[in-house]
Amino acid sequence: MTAPDPIPQIFDHRLRALRRDRAAPGFAAHDFLYRHMADDLLDRLADVRRDLPDALVIGCPDDYLATRLRAMGKRVTCCDPGAANARAQGGVQADEDALPFAEDSFDLILACGTLDSVNDLPGALVLMRRILRPDGLLLAAFLGAGSLPVLRGVLLAAEGDRPGQHIHPQVDVRAAGDLLRRAGFAMPVADGDTLSVRYGSLFGLLADLRGMGASNVLRSRPPMLTRAVLARAADLFAQAADPDGKTAERFAIASLTAWKPDATQPAPARRGSATVSLAAALKPKE
Repeated sequence: MTAPDPIPQIFDHRLRALRRDRAAPGFAAHDFLYRHMADDLLDRLADVRRDLPDALVIGCPDDYLATRLRAMGKRVTCCDPGAANARAQGGVQADEDALPFAEDSFDLILACGTLDSVNDLPGALVLMRRILRPDGLLLAAFLGAGSLPVLRGVLLAAEGDRPGQHIHPQVDVRAAGDLLRRAGFAMPVADGDTLSVRYGSLFGLLADLRGMGASNVLRSRPPMLTRAVLARAADLFAQAADPDGKTAERFAIASLTAWKPDATQPAPARRGSATVSLAAALKPKE
């Protein structure tokens, strides 16, 4: 029997943790994207008429999600790739593809803003399914394909004939839905949302990415951008501005909803019947 192929190590998980730790003290000034994702996850959860009392929050740069879940009466455990974030929330430091929790530990997992930089995303989803109890719910949101097109374009143009890879590979929504099915989830749903943010300069965008711990953590990082390249990129960014002098950048958000299989769940509607059974899955159990 041949050994399975090793998982490609695209991201430097130590650097990822370090970047999140360094961002922690000033995160509140750059939290708009996390708040947007977190509010969407909470809105989706509000549509679920089940108790789901034991919750795991993956990605906890502050107490925003945990506080709101506790206000709903849930028992919350926090987990973050960064030690500072995990420590501040009394949680556990771990990568999503190496979660240290036992099988059937939680009724609910909310993964907010981290799954875009996991080396083994399929493995992480399998682990999340395992640590959910039967009929448990996964809600996740992360930056997906189509994010940061202006930044990508100006850096490519500014570096000329030998551009480096400064933007992470991105997962599109359709692929994310396929990964949920492959991981063994029931009733998987993947959809997308777009947030447009307008910046007065390239350096404001870069400051936000650093401040939210979302700068480059690729293992094969290119050399640092020179001042000349940054100046050219900043000029190109300014040329893309609207008449008021601000340039719009796009953050494309992939959102996932899926359940751990359970015998009590409704069977999928017959293919082509135009009958949707997801509403039945959201009802409280008798």
